[in-house]
Amino acid sequence: MRIDIIAVGKVKEKFYRDAIDEFSKRLGKYCKLQVIEVADEKTPDGAGEAIEEQIKVKEAERILKHVKDDAYVFSLEILGKKYDSVEFANRIHNLGIQGQSHIQFIIGGSLGLHSIVSKRSDAKISFSDMTFPHQLMRVILLEQVYRGFRIIAGEPYHK
Repeated sequence: MRIDIIAVGKVKEKFYRDAIDEFSKRLGKYCKLQVIEVADEKTPDGAGEAIEEQIKVKEAERILKHVKDDAYVFSLEILGKKYDSVEFANRIHNLGIQGQSHIQFIIGGSLGLHSIVSKRSDAKISFSDMTFPHQLMRVILLEQVYRGFRIIAGEPYHK
């Protein structure tokens, strides 16, 4: 199975990069993983709605250039469906059973995702009602994908 994470912005903090590298290495046993970073737009202080909309459109265009027609796309959104780890693993497993071999996850920038990205998504998922830094969401997502593959394989995982 191929898993892509399409994320807005670069991860600057070494501790996040180390965690991303570790989970990427662990996932190599279960899937072919690719993390795709698209440039983020700087949001000026006090930017109005119109400026924020323009920023989200630019980021959306960059994201959508990487979305593949044959991929099943999950966008991470605060109003998306919440799964527990076993449900999430089952969702990934069922996609594979249905012949879906390419899954893409999209993580937006600091302003979130534009609606055109949401419309292209096959499913919207949420990890919490809380807002997390997009760099940390990469770590959380990778950990849950790794946990999901361990659950699918019947391997022990930390509860």
